[in-house]
Amino acid sequence: MKKKIFGLTLGVVLASASMAGQGAGAQPSTDQPPPQVTFRAEVNYVEVDARVLDAQGKFVTGLAQGDFEIFEDGKPQPVSVFNLVNLSVERQARPLFASQPIEADVQTNASGYTGRVYLIVLDDLHTTPLLAARTRLAARQFVERYVGSTDVAAVMHTSGRTGGGQEFTSNSRLLLSAIDKFSGRKLRSALLGRLDQEQMTRGRRGAGERIDDPDASERGYHARNTLDSLKNLAQIMEGVRGRRKALVYFSEGIDYDISDPFNNRDATSVIEATRDAIAAATRANVAFYGVDVRGLGAGSDTGIDIQSFPEDTTLGLDSSALLREVRNGQDSLRVLSEETGGFAVVNNNDIPGAFARLVEENSSYYVLGYYPANDRRDGRFRKIEVRVKTPGLTVRARRGYVAPRGRTPDSKLAGPNDASAELREAMSSPVPVSGLPIAVTASVFKGPDNSGTVVVSTLVGGRDLVLVDKGGTFHNDLEVAWLAVDQKGKSFFGDRNTLNLALKPDTVARLRAAGFRVISSLDLPPGRYQLRVAAREANTRRSGSVLYDIEVPDYAKERLSMSSLALTSAATSLAPTARPKDPLQKLLPGPLTSYREFGQNDEIALFTEVYESGNGPAHKVEINLAMKAEGGQTVFQTREERDSAELKGNSGGYGFSARIPLRDIAPGLYVLRVDAHARVGDRATAARETTITVIGAPAPAAAVSASPRAPAGSGSQPVAPASPAASVGQPASAASARTPASPPAAVKTANAPTAPVQPMPMTTVNSDMMSGIDRPQQT
Repeated sequence: MKKKIFGLTLGVVLASASMAGQGAGAQPSTDQPPPQVTFRAEVNYVEVDARVLDAQGKFVTGLAQGDFEIFEDGKPQPVSVFNLVNLSVERQARPLFASQPIEADVQTNASGYTGRVYLIVLDDLHTTPLLAARTRLAARQFVERYVGSTDVAAVMHTSGRTGGGQEFTSNSRLLLSAIDKFSGRKLRSALLGRLDQEQMTRGRRGAGERIDDPDASERGYHARNTLDSLKNLAQIMEGVRGRRKALVYFSEGIDYDISDPFNNRDATSVIEATRDAIAAATRANVAFYGVDVRGLGAGSDTGIDIQSFPEDTTLGLDSSALLREVRNGQDSLRVLSEETGGFAVVNNNDIPGAFARLVEENSSYYVLGYYPANDRRDGRFRKIEVRVKTPGLTVRARRGYVAPRGRTPDSKLAGPNDASAELREAMSSPVPVSGLPIAVTASVFKGPDNSGTVVVSTLVGGRDLVLVDKGGTFHNDLEVAWLAVDQKGKSFFGDRNTLNLALKPDTVARLRAAGFRVISSLDLPPGRYQLRVAAREANTRRSGSVLYDIEVPDYAKERLSMSSLALTSAATSLAPTARPKDPLQKLLPGPLTSYREFGQNDEIALFTEVYESGNGPAHKVEINLAMKAEGGQTVFQTREERDSAELKGNSGGYGFSARIPLRDIAPGLYVLRVDAHARVGDRATAARETTITVIGAPAPAAAVSASPRAPAGSGSQPVAPASPAASVGQPASAASARTPASPPAAVKTANAPTAPVQPMPMTTVNSDMMSGIDRPQQT
C-alpha cells in the first residue's frame, strides 16, 4: 500500500520530465518582485540558494549574475537561472473591530507567489508523550509568530496517521488545528528497558553477558519509517523551483544507536535511510531544520526514572549510556540539518531566537540554477561551491547533492483525451503555480443525501491571454480542471473542461477587462477537503494553480446551520462565463464571483441558505445581514423573519437573498455578515462573514476598446493584449528548450474590472424557500 502524504499518494505526484529552464535575469534590485515559483520535474537541473553576508553578518543585496561563480566537483558551471529573493513577513489585514483576521473566501495566484515554503514535521515516533505539550506549544509559536499570510505551510506526523496532518495552506487556523492533534509515541528509553532486563535476569546471567534492548526491532522500524517520511517529503518538493524550501523537523532525534552495527542489527539500514533522506533533500534543495524543544534539559526526564545502576560496569548500564542516547538523537538532528543546508536547534533554550534565524535564512537569498556538465546518474555525491568575486563577502550555500541513480524516467505520452502535461504539473504542485493568473472561490450548500454541494467559480485572467486571429475571430483553448482531496488522501474528481474560445471583438474586450469564468460543482460527503484548481491555455502553454481549503459540514447534526455566502454583482456579468454545472444559476442574479473589490457604481447581490434539522415546536427564525465599515459602523443592514411552518414539519431551511447598492458607500474595507437565530429553546445561532473592499468610482474615460490591437501583417498570429500589460512575445513551443520566453507580468484578476463598467441589469430571483440544491438532480 502506498503511503499517503498531504492528501496525494506519492505515486500520484507526477514526474513528467521537461528540459525547459528559465532565462537568466538582469541585475536584481531590492524593489523587484520575487521570482516566479514554478513546478517542473526536470531530469538534469540543479538549483542552489545562496546567502551572501558581509563582515557584520548582514545580507548583501545588489549583486548581479556575473558576480557569482558555481563549481561542481571543482569544475565551473554556467549559470542558467539567477534571481534575488528578498521577502518580508506579511500579516493578514483585518478590520479594526475584529479580534481575529477573517478568513478569505477567495484564493488567487494573480499577484504571483510572494511567500516562503515550510514543511512542519512533527515526529510523534521520536517524541515522548510527556514532551508532546511542549512540542505543540513550540510549533504553535512558530505558526502564530513566524509564518506570514503569504507563506504556505503543511503539517505532517511521521507516523503517517491519517486525518492528523494538513496539506499546504496559508490558513493558520487549519495549521494550528493539525498541530493540536499531535501526541508523542516514542518508545521507552533503551537504557530503561535494558535496566529492567538486568534486574529480571540477575543471578541467572553469566558475567559480562550482553543485555540487549527489548524493543530494538520496533525502535529500528520507527527510525526507518521516520527517515523514509523525510525522504518522501523532500521528493514531493523537488519540482518546486524558485524558492528555498524549509522542513522544520520537531523531534528528539532518531532513537537508534548506529555506532555499533555488529550488535544493533538495524544500524546499517538506518544509516542507509539517513543517507537516502539527505540525498533526496539535496537533490530537491530542501533544507532540514531539526528542533529539539527539550533545550538544555535533554535527557533529564529519563534520568528521573532511574533509581540505581548495576554494579557490573562491563554491562555499560551507567549514566554515560543515558548521555549517549541523548547525544545519538541530537547528532542525527545535526547531521540531517547541516548536510542539507539548515541548522539544528539542540541544547538551546532560545527557541524563538532560532525561529527568527530560520525565517531570516528563508527570506533573503539568491537563487542560482544550472545544468551540470556531468549528467551521469551514478548516485554519487557532487560537491557544490558557490563563490562571489567581491572580496570580503561570505557565501553560505549547501555543500552539494547526490546524483540520482538508474535510468531516466520515461515520459508518459498523453492520449487525445488526457490532460495536458502543463495542467498535470500544475495540479500536482504542492504550492500554487502562478504562470497563468486565476482566482477561485467555492461555496458549500446542503446537497442530496446528507452531502454538500460545492460550487466552484474559477476566473482566468484575460488581460495577458494571447489570442490568434483567424478571419476576424480570436482563438485560444482554455483547459480548466479541479479535484478535491480529503484528509485521508482520497481524491474526488470534479471536472476537466476544454473550452475552445472563438471570440468576436466585443467579447475580446470583455475578456481583457474581466477575464473568463468557469463555474462547476461537485457533491462531497461531510469532511475537510483541499480543492486543487488548475488552468492552462494552449497558445503559450502557460498554466496556473490554486489550493483552496473547504469544510463540508454535516448539516444533519446541527440544530441550525448556514451555507456559504455566495456573491455576485452587476460588474461580475461582464466576464464571459461557461457554466458546465451551476446549481446557483437560478438563485443568483449573476454568476458566482471571485471579485472582492467592487466599484461604487456596482451593486452586490448575496445569497445564502439557513438550515434547520429535526422537528420542534412552531417558531420564528430571524436572519440578519449587516455590512460594517472597518471601524465597526454599520453602513447597510436588512433583516428577514421566517416561520418554521414553511418547512411543514420536515428538516430543511430557508433561502435568503439581498442586494446592496454601493453608490453611497465610501471607499474602504467592509465586512459582510449574515447571522440567523432560532426563536425557540436555547436560541440556536449560525453565522457567516466575508470581507470586501469598495473602491472609488473611476473617472470618466473611454469605453472598453471594441477590438484588440491587430498585429502587423496577416494570418494566424498571436494577438497582443489590448491592455497596457506586458504580452508574451511568442508561443513557448517556438522558444529554446532551455530558455523559454519569460511569462508575462501577473494580472490581478481577482479585483473588479479595471475598465469603466456600467451596472448591468441583474435578473430577479425569488428565494423565499429552498434552492433545491439538496434534492437529487435529474440527468
